[in-house]
Amino acid sequence: MRLLLLAPPGAGKGTQARRISEHFGIPHISTGELFRQHVAEGDELGKSVQAYVEGGDLVPDDVVLAIVRQAVEEAMNSSSGYLLDGFPRNLHQAREGAHLAKQLGASADAVLHLEVGEDELLRRLLGRTEGRVDDNEATIRHRLEVYRTQTVPLLDYYRGRGLLININGEQPVDDVTSEAIKALDA
Repeated sequence: MRLLLLAPPGAGKGTQARRISEHFGIPHISTGELFRQHVAEGDELGKSVQAYVEGGDLVPDDVVLAIVRQAVEEAMNSSSGYLLDGFPRNLHQAREGAHLAKQLGASADAVLHLEVGEDELLRRLLGRTEGRVDDNEATIRHRLEVYRTQTVPLLDYYRGRGLLININGEQPVDDVTSEAIKALDA
């Protein structure tokens, strides 16, 4: 199974990705975690990513695509599947990602979209205890605006390709997981 997971910041992507990838026995690839890992390591990639992450902006497409390509290749070599969380974030990445996936024989089977309203997202993000640099109200509001303008157009793109599965992300965590697995099994 090869999956993409789209959702706004604070919708529970990480939690659901871990649960769904475990259920299907596929690697969970989180671009956010990969970015944070490079930042923590202080390597050249991490230094270039840090300013974007701290400002709540999207990391440039060429950097994202390089990271994603490596992670997807590793996942396909180990399991022939993946759950990609946090990619794509815009139409250019979606188109380039589809081209890349085709080259790798790794085209997505489905795109899960967790739907959560903005008030709930703000409540969740402001309540997070991870202590992330990008979890203050101004940055959160900016991240949500970036999501609306850059990522929401992907919903029509994937709907048009017959891949989109919408899941109510405001229900209890176990119910979100159950609904997603049921939809994917169908």
